[in-house]
Amino acid sequence: MSFDAKDLALTSVFAALYAALVIVQGQTAAATIQLRFADCLIPLCALFGWPAILGVTVGAFAGNMYTSLPMANGVIDVVLGSLANLLAGVTIYLLRRRRLAGCVLASVEVGVVVGSYVWLIFGAPSNVFGVGVPLLWPVWLASVVSITVSSLVAIAVVGYALLKILSRQGVVGSLKARGLRTVDNVRSRLLHRG
Repeated sequence: MSFDAKDLALTSVFAALYAALVIVQGQTAAATIQLRFADCLIPLCALFGWPAILGVTVGAFAGNMYTSLPMANGVIDVVLGSLANLLAGVTIYLLRRRRLAGCVLASVEVGVVVGSYVWLIFGAPSNVFGVGVPLLWPVWLASVVSITVSSLVAIAVVGYALLKILSRQGVVGSLKARGLRTVDNVRSRLLHRG
């Protein structure tokens, strides 16, 4: 895998955009019940590959540093939230031929990883999107369900729609004409070298 200045620039754009979206959204992007709009960038890993994967990982680290670190146990979110994005990005990249399945699986991964600890930072959810949490549910399970549902909306609905729009032939052609690399033209470039 070669990583040049264009890839570094694309990584920086993804990282900055992800972090900015988290910071602008504020505390609702870092809570027990959250709909993190920045997560809609994760499905773009299927189109842009490693620069996007690294970008959403670094962006989560930076955004979580701003929103979660000041809180008790916030370092957990900085580290594990970034790793959840890395896992989700790699999953979508590996399943790029089955994009919707990759987005759904990535949503579940983020929900399980982030949901398993986020309640330690922000407290137990009393409801999950308006539905009361029964006292019989373990707190962490309510948190996992909450984060998974919100991740499905952000990643598998909004992010998948964004991926579909950017994957259209005319859009991809326009991106390539401006020198931006997608996973498919990186593969063809490597084949022509070899």
